[in-house]
Amino acid sequence: MSNPLFVAIDTPYLETALELTRKIKNHVGGVKLGLEFFCANGHHGVHEVQKLGLPIFLDLKLHDIPNTVAKAMQAIHALEPAIVTIHAAGGRAMMEDAKAAAGAHTKVVAVTVLTSLDDHDLNRVGVADSPDVQVARLAALAQEAGLDGIVCSGHEIKAVKKLWKDGFFVVPGLRAEGGLSGDQKRTVTPRQARDDGASILVVGRPITKAESPDDAARAIVGTL
Repeated sequence: MSNPLFVAIDTPYLETALELTRKIKNHVGGVKLGLEFFCANGHHGVHEVQKLGLPIFLDLKLHDIPNTVAKAMQAIHALEPAIVTIHAAGGRAMMEDAKAAAGAHTKVVAVTVLTSLDDHDLNRVGVADSPDVQVARLAALAQEAGLDGIVCSGHEIKAVKKLWKDGFFVVPGLRAEGGLSGDQKRTVTPRQARDDGASILVVGRPITKAESPDDAARAIVGTL
């Protein structure tokens, strides 16, 4: 993946996803299709986007008992996604089974702490530690389970990279200097995340909501 920028196509509408992908495809490394797209369009929608020639990051954040997650991974074999997400909070056995069931060319990465959460949010769901401590804990568990890497915010990437030198690290929730953060609480710039060790940079609204998504994507790549 020579271009680390993946664009989050967060829409349930297939035509919107295709239109956006056509606009940006010459300046990004791939596209991320999430739950709202997959629930609305399923395998057919993913295949239609794949026809445009970009790697697909299927962001499903699978989290269930090991058997169910393994079967879900098997069910998407035909899509041959470049990357698939599961939740590290599902535990080591779930992560092991997910990786074992994944396609040979699919990277399985574990979501650690969502970028929309901060210390207060974690405390309210029973996690007394700060995001960086929780991310490090879950990253170690994902590494033990044999996953390819994790998803974390740019705030934690440098520390995790030191502990997992050959890990594959996906960083979402990125914003330009001074840009609106929206519902993201732990943001950094794309350049900072890349410098700190991110393998893949996921950017959504700053590109997809821009007047010219193509120009916005090119501008971000130009900072890397």
